[in-house]
Amino acid sequence: MEAMNTGTRSITVGIDGSPTSLDAADWAAREARRRRLPLRLLHAGTGPAVSGRVPDVDVPAGRTRTALDRAAIQLSYAHPALDIIARRTGTPAVQALLAAAADTETLVVGSRGATGFAGFQVGAVALAVTARAERPVVVVRAGEIPEDERAPVTDGSPPESAPYLPVVLGLDAGRPADALIRYAFDTAAFRSAPLHVVHAWTRSEAYARGARVPGPENTAERGDGDGNGDGNGDGEGRALAGALQPWRRRFPGTTVREHVVQGHPGPHLLRASARAGLLVVGRETGAGPGRAVRSLIRHAPCAVAVVPHG
Repeated sequence: MEAMNTGTRSITVGIDGSPTSLDAADWAAREARRRRLPLRLLHAGTGPAVSGRVPDVDVPAGRTRTALDRAAIQLSYAHPALDIIARRTGTPAVQALLAAAADTETLVVGSRGATGFAGFQVGAVALAVTARAERPVVVVRAGEIPEDERAPVTDGSPPESAPYLPVVLGLDAGRPADALIRYAFDTAAFRSAPLHVVHAWTRSEAYARGARVPGPENTAERGDGDGNGDGNGDGEGRALAGALQPWRRRFPGTTVREHVVQGHPGPHLLRASARAGLLVVGRETGAGPGRAVRSLIRHAPCAVAVVPHG
């Protein structure tokens, strides 16, 4: 399995005391365990800075435990083998999270931040951070639980023994991005989960690229096998297969399915996310997430990873 080489090896999560941020923190803890990385908890807001390493979180006599203290202690009990570092800063939330993102492998935030992040409106912090962060940002929806990442259990076995649901990657085969593809393959490999890659195209985009536009058949799927699949052999399918071929070789243990669909990506990815443990989408460095990505952050039923590239 290949590991990402993205600077400081850690997972960082923003904590504001809201239930959504605690759901995000638990997701981040599970991801840190999967990747065998330390977990950093960051609370941004006014007041004196307090830092500590968990499980030895020192709470001085006379000081009430903060939301950060409580989150750190809860996570240390739930994940006793995890190295957890808690830090509080008076820097405004978006600024603090963007600075943290530059020094971590993945930044995790809740989809609906409460008032703890300096009065930002619901969802504003997540959208602002995903638009500008230098590293991947995972937005975790409210109410996310560990079972949501795994296949349903029907035989009475423990939920944690169930296989992981697929990781879904939204990819433009005409503009493949190594950072985006690597993140998706890496994540699927750490979970031993299948990777489903969705390439949505429109006729106008295909004509602009000079690709041959297929006839009535508008959907093709390619499985593992020999790469020939059962698709219609159009240029879009070949472009996707070519973009993924070197990554299949690097991650031979990951089951990959390619889906070539006609239309705009948002609706197709939203449908795919209903059967996914994680949705991975990209944005070009220096540009904010497009309308489709913003809609997926708001409406996808699973966590969404937004990966800057280019």
